[in-house]
Amino acid sequence: MSVPITIATAPCCWGVDDVNNPHLPPWERVLDEASAAGYDGIEFGPYGYLPLDVERVSAALDQRGLRVVAGTIFDDLVDPQNRDNLLRQARDICGVITRLPRPARWPGQRFDAPYLTVMDWGHEDRDFAAGHSDRAGRLDQTAWTGMIANIRAIAELAKALGVRAVIHPHAGGFIEFADEIERVVADVPAEIAGLCVDTGHTAYAGMDPVETLRRYRDRVDYIHFKDIDPVVFEGVMRERIRFFDACAKGVMCPIGRGSIDYAAIFALLAECGYAGYITIEQERDPRNGASVLDDLRASRTFLTQVGFRTGSAAESR
Repeated sequence: MSVPITIATAPCCWGVDDVNNPHLPPWERVLDEASAAGYDGIEFGPYGYLPLDVERVSAALDQRGLRVVAGTIFDDLVDPQNRDNLLRQARDICGVITRLPRPARWPGQRFDAPYLTVMDWGHEDRDFAAGHSDRAGRLDQTAWTGMIANIRAIAELAKALGVRAVIHPHAGGFIEFADEIERVVADVPAEIAGLCVDTGHTAYAGMDPVETLRRYRDRVDYIHFKDIDPVVFEGVMRERIRFFDACAKGVMCPIGRGSIDYAAIFALLAECGYAGYITIEQERDPRNGASVLDDLRASRTFLTQVGFRTGSAAESR
């Protein structure tokens, strides 16, 4: 049996996380290589990477047989003074991705793609505590309430623009560990936003990806797949290191070569009847991009062997 999903990829596989990094590849190259690796879905990437030019991006996607499956807000969700910036990003991103050629819909998919993934980022103390729940300071009630208000404002704006917002727990942000995920799910109702569970961030934070997906099966609208090199992971957990510096050391590896049990994840998603989109991510330093194509092909091949269907959702019709 195949799980009815489309496997997509994301610019972070090329090291595109900080748009101010001078070493980022041109966005056209990312689209070229995503298509060459056999993908027909890709994320829009961090705000400011792909141009906010509907006609230009639409033409580039069509030329390569690609569809955008999600946009991303990757910014400080805690600071109340950042609200206007967050809403500007949400408005701009949703305004573009809803006018691009739309991804097809799988039977049983709860919400149409593209989604808007919402991730907290930009806090140095938490970045250095990524993966260490015992070291990571938690937000007090006032700061937490402010973050929830920002998330709800983003999600409500996205909904008004026809996009489902999904909250993405992320290593090094203030929504990372089990208690924080439980708290955000309780404070942001399902009618406002769903979850994007990322198997790599979940494992990096010391949780079991299978059990996390099982626990939140009714809230998971979108999924990210990563894998973790256990040898590199053991090493970086002994260091005081930022999350993306750990990625530059190779803590994320092609799917199937790490510690995450994708056969068990396949079985769970089949049991749950998950339908829609899953995006492969393998963060790296953009200067270490020589293996991107091989890694993406290896991940896709492995997932096909496990049982995931990797073709276009249009094939299901």
